[in-house]
Amino acid sequence: MADPDTIRSARDRLIVALDMPTVREASELVGALGESVTFYKIGLELVTDGGLTFVKTLKERGNNVFLDMKFLDIDTTMEKATANAARSGADFLTVHAVDTKSLRAAARGAAGTQLKVLGVTVLTSLTGEDLAEQGIALDPAELVVHRAKLAQAAGCHGVIASGQEAARIRNAIPDRPFSIVTPGIRLPSNDVADQARVATPESAIGDGATHLVVGRPITQASDPKVAAEEFVQRIAAAG
Repeated sequence: MADPDTIRSARDRLIVALDMPTVREASELVGALGESVTFYKIGLELVTDGGLTFVKTLKERGNNVFLDMKFLDIDTTMEKATANAARSGADFLTVHAVDTKSLRAAARGAAGTQLKVLGVTVLTSLTGEDLAEQGIALDPAELVVHRAKLAQAAGCHGVIASGQEAARIRNAIPDRPFSIVTPGIRLPSNDVADQARVATPESAIGDGATHLVVGRPITQASDPKVAAEEFVQRIAAAG
């Protein structure tokens, strides 16, 4: 069993994805999880049902919040939208890491605030065939590293990438304050569902991920609190 300090640190590295349609359902889950979870992700589905107001509720309860908006727009809009996200109290915000101009604009919008901007490299649902359909010749791993370098150079605080690419990013960007937030985390017994590039907690942490995003394996478990505690224990054991 890991010591209490290790468990506390591991708990702060687990981000539970509140990928559900209503704030009411999200609030019920947060209540059920209690102190077993300290960090939550609010994505587009929940944002359209009052999720931005719920950010403030979660912060008032002492939680950290990852606002998964995946912004991509012209420079002025990126900067102003990111500044607004910072005022919501969110800790993390995602933007698509596809061009330097928009990434720099987002970094400017977050400057001087607590908000950390994370560049989305390649969605974990996409395969090489999906990228080829978009006219992109690079394979997912190559594109992930390329976009991670863009994000770092533009002043972003980290990236979103699958656990399968975490080691490549950490080798390319060894700077530890640069966060690697990894979705698509599954236990060997879990269904991968619509994720194409998944990893276990142990492999992702071992390869350099700083935070793990877990959704359905916790939110749809028969006992979400027990499931969350198992992920925390695995993160603690992985280091």
